Amino acid sequence: MPESMHVDVVAANRLVWEGEGVNVIVRTTEGDIGILPGHEPVLAALVPCVATIVTPDGKQEVLALDGGFVLVADNRVSLLAQYATRSAEVSLEEAQRNVAELEKIMDTGDATTDQVHRLHLAQAQVKAAQVTAGSVYGH
Repeated sequence: MPESMHVDVVAANRLVWEGEGVNVIVRTTEGDIGILPGHEPVLAALVPCVATIVTPDGKQEVLALDGGFVLVADNRVSLLAQYATRSAEVSLEEAQRNVAELEKIMDTGDATTDQVHRLHLAQAQVKAAQVTAGSVYGH
């Protein structure tokens, strides 16, 4: 079994992260999936989520995804999304403000599909920033 796998995270407008990983955790439409080196091929739809990549040196790269797809083949993992953000790029305060504003719109019942999509992305950004800050999952 290989010791690591190549991982890339691609948004519509840029390569967000690329490197080696020993574990990738994402949320598909069927639930959370953990991917280790040598994983069988998979193609699955993602829901807005926090993706966690554990690197060979034990560090974690945490990203917010607005959904998309995960593709696993030939010891390579690709996370493909319209929008993807590294947690280090997220302002927790700004993401929390976005969530609050969009939740107010949701409460009126007049939210557009785009606003619902933006809410889910902002919620993922909040979670990613909290994971990195150590305030979620007991870190």
